[in-house]
Amino acid sequence: METLREQMTFLLEQGLFDSAELLGGFLMSATAANSDLPPSTRAENMILVADALYGKKEYKRALNVYRQALLQCRDTRAALSEMEGIPQKVRTLKINLTVAKLYRITGYDRAATSAYRECLRQCPYVLEAYIALAELGVAAKELVSFIPQGQSKSIRASAEPFEAVRWLQRLADGHCSVYSHNYRDGLEHFNYLGQRFPNNVHVLLETAKAEQAMGRIDEALHNYERARQVDQYNVSAMDEYAMLLRARANVPELNKLVHDLLNVDPTKPEPWVGAAVFWETREDKLQALAYAEKAIRADERHTTAYLVKGSLSLSLNRSEAAVMAFRKAHSLRADLRAYQGLVRAYLTIPKHKEALCIAREAMKAMPYSAPALTLVGDVYAQNPDGREKGRKFYESALRQDPGYIAAVLSLADLHSAEGRNDDAIALLQRYLKTMPEEALHVKLAQIFAASCKLRESLSHYQAALSMNPLNEPAKKGLERLEKQMKGVDPDALDDEEDNEGEDADADAEEGEFL
Repeated sequence: METLREQMTFLLEQGLFDSAELLGGFLMSATAANSDLPPSTRAENMILVADALYGKKEYKRALNVYRQALLQCRDTRAALSEMEGIPQKVRTLKINLTVAKLYRITGYDRAATSAYRECLRQCPYVLEAYIALAELGVAAKELVSFIPQGQSKSIRASAEPFEAVRWLQRLADGHCSVYSHNYRDGLEHFNYLGQRFPNNVHVLLETAKAEQAMGRIDEALHNYERARQVDQYNVSAMDEYAMLLRARANVPELNKLVHDLLNVDPTKPEPWVGAAVFWETREDKLQALAYAEKAIRADERHTTAYLVKGSLSLSLNRSEAAVMAFRKAHSLRADLRAYQGLVRAYLTIPKHKEALCIAREAMKAMPYSAPALTLVGDVYAQNPDGREKGRKFYESALRQDPGYIAAVLSLADLHSAEGRNDDAIALLQRYLKTMPEEALHVKLAQIFAASCKLRESLSHYQAALSMNPLNEPAKKGLERLEKQMKGVDPDALDDEEDNEGEDADADAEEGEFL
């Protein structure tokens, strides 16, 4: 390919534009066939072809190739400026869709919304436009108005006139429900689509993501696995799957997943997010952070990469960096994990006022949501004067969702902070009867240890580690417990720990918070 580029440059210098264009056709074919080429090289090749067309005075063709080169360079503002110069009347569907994406990337959401609407007017089956408009907050009723209502001959001849387009309405409703944090309704729509279109990868992934947001981890894992079986070369949402594999301590499968994703397409952000998650399981958080940043370089709008970077930054006691990462994730998509990350980061600085503001925003965005109510409770519970308010929010969260584990854990922490360890133990034991979760075992072990009931504490730490050998709080808690059982002060620092100084204190504080 380098020879082709050199010869084409020579032809252009000699003014042999016809020959340069012919050779450029072969250069573009070679470029398209090589998936490993960086965007900058692709752009340079396109510019050579555009120069040849310009030399032949084929200005429209040259302008089109120059625009493509700008997009490859990710100079979105320059590309947008070029695209805006095209009159509305002559814009094709492809141009309108490109303009919509560019508007969104550059932060012009209102203009992006208008452009996506125009795409649906031109073709009501541009599914990515429905999804983008749902993300931009357009109501489901408006999206449904773009769907054809039985005008075609094939639909009129059908026994069920609207059945042919009902699935499209369900798809729009499902995405609108999910992006408005109504995961239960979203899941209902995607389950309907899953029955109508078995083994559809998009539907399987959206179902899994909705289940993941609702805390149904095993169901979500099952649907991610089904999506992998249907299409082993799919990369989309596989970083979310990687995070669930880590949560279930399935390191061999996580390792295989990351290896497969990197072989499929290393230019996408998902394989590098998966690599970050894998290296976190290996307790190499600096390497994990490097991979998270590589994912961001691959796609600066990939929300999951910022969530992982924020979480890793927090674990490395880099609270300000965590705030920046979670804030970026929040600006891209204000979902629960972004809210939770921001609150955690602000509380570790500590900035209680900012944390409370974010928690209240989450509650406003997700009214009557147990996670949002718990988040507000967590902020209040940090201050002894606000513990009563915190308790009310936790109890309210459990009324909304009696099985929400985070609220149970936070309420148990509150009981313990107020010296009511017996109440905390009773609460956790009651929930363990119906929900044998590792987090409940860890919290119960911690409170038993604080109550000097060491044998009971040991039993629950072992139970947690049998469920997840990578459970970091359980491993640290067990090490501390073993010191207590040997009669050694667990708070006494070794020489190595003493050298770490403030970092060790910060780790302990963060562990307590998490």
